[in-house]
Amino acid sequence: MSTQTLSEEILLQLKEKGVSKEAVLTQIETFKKGIPFTELVRPCTLGDGIENIDKDVEKYSSFYESEALSKKIIKFVPASGAASRMFKELLAVSSRGSEVTKDTLTQAGDSESEAFLRFIDNIENFVFFEELKSVMEEDGLSVDQHLEESIYHDITGYTLGPSGLNYANLPKGIIKFHKYDEGARTAFEEHLVEAVEYSKDSDGISRVHFTVSPEHLEKVKELLGSKLREYERNGVKLEISYSVQKPSTDTIAVDMENRPFLNDEGNVVLRPGGHGALIENLNELDCDVAFIKNIDNVVPDRLKVETYLYKKALGGYLLNLQSKMFGYLKKIDTGQCDSGFLQSLTKFLNDELKIDLPSDFGDLSMNEKFKYLRAKLDRPIRVCGVVKNVGEPGGGPFWVRGSDGSLSKQIVESAQVNLDSQEQKSIWESSTHFNPVDIVCGLRNNKGKSFDLRKYVDTYMGFISHKSKDGRDLKALELPGLWNGAMADWNTLFIEVPIITFNPVKTIFDLLRPEHQPEDQY
Repeated sequence: MSTQTLSEEILLQLKEKGVSKEAVLTQIETFKKGIPFTELVRPCTLGDGIENIDKDVEKYSSFYESEALSKKIIKFVPASGAASRMFKELLAVSSRGSEVTKDTLTQAGDSESEAFLRFIDNIENFVFFEELKSVMEEDGLSVDQHLEESIYHDITGYTLGPSGLNYANLPKGIIKFHKYDEGARTAFEEHLVEAVEYSKDSDGISRVHFTVSPEHLEKVKELLGSKLREYERNGVKLEISYSVQKPSTDTIAVDMENRPFLNDEGNVVLRPGGHGALIENLNELDCDVAFIKNIDNVVPDRLKVETYLYKKALGGYLLNLQSKMFGYLKKIDTGQCDSGFLQSLTKFLNDELKIDLPSDFGDLSMNEKFKYLRAKLDRPIRVCGVVKNVGEPGGGPFWVRGSDGSLSKQIVESAQVNLDSQEQKSIWESSTHFNPVDIVCGLRNNKGKSFDLRKYVDTYMGFISHKSKDGRDLKALELPGLWNGAMADWNTLFIEVPIITFNPVKTIFDLLRPEHQPEDQY
């Protein structure tokens, strides 16, 4: 595409932000062509794309414990999400001003007012309540008196604003989630406790990598730096690293004619590319295996045993499968390619990797067959835990038809599906399982070299959305999601895991669920 679309001034601005001209031209072309919907063929179900390993969970867990000691393992936690989303209703009501009382909220009767009253009614059940009382007392205010007099504005002001806990301006991982005798724990701390159990090597090093927003990096470092030694147990040392979403992965916004959108100051508008940009961060990790889990999916210690068991089992499943793949690759590379080996290899792809061979595979020569099969084996691999669909918002596992007509297993989000098509909508709604982001990744090849993960991204699995800025319409591009299009060309296995391993905190009210409350509360 011609660079005439981009003026010298725009090119200079892009260079200053570290965004390449080539990337922007590709993005503009994507806006012009549009992104086709993902074609669902059928949902993955038990026995058809999803495996249940309950009867072998101890075997795989034990295999992981023995094999992981010789591996470099990292727990990778996307943690840049802002806590403001947790408090959406509270923020909306707080903006109404100081006349926020029980009477005015009851009279309003809208969903936001009802949510606000629910927060007030349950405020003593949130683990941060005692800290809230303390910060208000420092300013001569009594939370108990405010509650008794049904005057709520100061309570939420001190919960959400900079004069108090400042929760609306912090990353979600810093919110205090769980109560223990020795004190409260944040989501960041719960991930450290988990990591010690399943991401340690033979030297007793347990590695955790958090991706955070640049504005929160120092705050997160300060928190975890002060807590690190507290969670090092049984001779295990924690090694924490951080990264931020690279500005170079920001995407350009365009106007309705697909020209670069310029703000009122005449500057080009770039937007964060979404969590799919984190494939760059994952790509830079020096490790054999990475466990990916969202920041808000943690539970108190009393519920962690099953989480540990299935995390190790997923890791063991991956390492067992990977060792077989490496064995086949070694034989191919050493020329042991007779018809008997070909039969064994194709059976392995069909039965264990669930890869269907193309209809014209039989027409290929022996060399062409092994070249094709080698390429299928020599890719990053991920084992994804999935849970039974209980109505949570988000994506799920599906069999998908690619542009070349081939079938593959993918995690698909609703925005990728043409829900105006009755057929596609029906397939989407027949999904039996949900993606909780419980993923184990094998990141090195059979020779110990790290894959370049950027080569396995399907760029046509992103999203185009419509926004506005400065009173004008624009189009924004979100990169293919980290566990969607960014991993589209990986070898993918889906394993059913128990629902108890999935306990996300999307709103403040999720912390009132029994799984997040002290056992004696229920």
